[in-house]
Amino acid sequence: MPHETRDADGYLLSDDPARFDVALAHQWIAGQSYWAQGIPFDTFARACAGSLTVGAYAPDGAQAGMARVVTDRATFGWVCDVFVDEAARGAGVGKRLMAYLTAHPDLQGFRRMHLATRDAHALYARFGFEPLSGADRWMQVYDPDVYRR
Repeated sequence: MPHETRDADGYLLSDDPARFDVALAHQWIAGQSYWAQGIPFDTFARACAGSLTVGAYAPDGAQAGMARVVTDRATFGWVCDVFVDEAARGAGVGKRLMAYLTAHPDLQGFRRMHLATRDAHALYARFGFEPLSGADRWMQVYDPDVYRR
């Protein structure tokens, strides 16, 4: 059953995959994001299907933004692909998305929730995010050119 909330301004936040416009979201992430330029549609669609993917919908029904959480829905979550359509920026859509995620019933009681950002630290700090502790323990395999090959 989808989890949905509508705020006083008429914005709808929903994790219903049937409502989510994957093609539009792919245009945003592949074409405008700094973190996943050129991601193939099939890769992005698979990522959305395997995650808790949320759409933010303006009062007129247009998809205004998105966020994705890679999660086991029990212990850990990684917030990623937070994006607000250019036409909706400045309307608080990012705040709405984060408020929705922090209240989502499938994302409660986690030991750890992560995200990475280049420029939105102040937004995420409002929702309890802080610099990574124990960063010296974390390791990664990083291939920044994977979508260009």
